[in-house]
Amino acid sequence: MIRQLAAVIALAATLLAAPAHAYWEYGHETVAKIAYRNVRPATRARIDALLRQSRLLETPTCPARTIEQASVWADCIKRLDQRFSYASSWHYQNVDVCKPFDLKSACRDGNCVSAQIERDVKLLADPKVPLRERIQALAFLIHFVGDLHQPLHAGDRGDLGGNRVKAAYGIYGPERFNLHSLWDGPLAERAISTPPSIIRTYAPAERAELGAGSVEDWSRESWSVSKDFAYATAMGGDPCAKGPDRAKLDDATVTKLVAPARDQVMKGGVRLARLLDQALGPQPPKASPQR
Repeated sequence: MIRQLAAVIALAATLLAAPAHAYWEYGHETVAKIAYRNVRPATRARIDALLRQSRLLETPTCPARTIEQASVWADCIKRLDQRFSYASSWHYQNVDVCKPFDLKSACRDGNCVSAQIERDVKLLADPKVPLRERIQALAFLIHFVGDLHQPLHAGDRGDLGGNRVKAAYGIYGPERFNLHSLWDGPLAERAISTPPSIIRTYAPAERAELGAGSVEDWSRESWSVSKDFAYATAMGGDPCAKGPDRAKLDDATVTKLVAPARDQVMKGGVRLARLLDQALGPQPPKASPQR
């Protein structure tokens, strides 16, 4: 009995010590929840109506019946072998942080996250597009706005957005994380869970400020966070230095990164709300032809 109790305690300690969620789940769901709280009521009703038909996607192992489920649908379908392999490059854009910002070179042929966000808004807004494609565009849009606001999906220095940079996080050694997964997981979790809650209804002035700009503006901003915070802290201050083979982010460094990581999630949610209102809200009346 004592041995069984000890085993249970050890297992509980292991679970408590482990990071709870990766960004692909916790971060995306938070962006989606913020957006859902901040869209117009009519937009919220249209989101719900579309997601009630999500069975048309024919992905039963990757449901999208709620906005939270839809927020991770685009990652879930990666497991469906070749069926959605065409979308693999749509989750990121490798804009070099060591050169002047150049989105066009990183988004040739529209195969990048910012181009797909703009495409999905257009598809979602067009009532002539078949219902199944509009539902898919909605799920992609919810996810891709989250991806764009994870800085290491928007900035790169030839290392797959930090995936090739081993990184230690507090007590966790570099064998467990790389720079990208660190921003995906424990840093995102800490930033989102730091009080006060960022899942709330934002005042009109806040929405106007956080949601301002174009998708390209947001791309540049996220690229800057990647350069000035993600890579700079990992490389000892200079984002383009060779840097250590294994980056170490101590608690003091992580504490400094909480604010920019948190801001990115807030902005992602408010900006997603703006795009959903744009695509699903009342359309302006067409001008009458002049006689």
